[in-house]
Amino acid sequence: QVQLVESGGGLVQAGGSLRLSCAASGRTFSSYTMGWFRQAPGKEREFVAQSTRNGGNTRYADSAKGRFTISRDNAKNTVYLQIDSLKPEDTAVYYCAAGLSGSYEYWGQGTQVTVSS
Repeated sequence: QVQLVESGGGLVQAGGSLRLSCAASGRTFSSYTMGWFRQAPGKEREFVAQSTRNGGNTRYADSAKGRFTISRDNAKNTVYLQIDSLKPEDTAVYYCAAGLSGSYEYWGQGTQVTVSS
């Protein structure tokens, strides 16, 4: 069982930056693929970025390339999402997720990001 707790969201002006954090419980964090997703009001949850176990590979949604950076610190059981040049359309609840076998089995409760224009 893995528990995930996101933090770092908030209200920010367009053009600003945020770094979201997701702290995971458990002793096998480095074995998990970690992902970030987001859900904007009235829209379905969408994939943003992922980092495979040990951080060897990363993948981004097309909408996230260039402004979003996923990273992880396995010693701290934490995955991060750096978001730069924030836009109002980035407003959403951001979730982190963890999985071992090609799908995400564990999800956090989410952190709200609101970008004002």
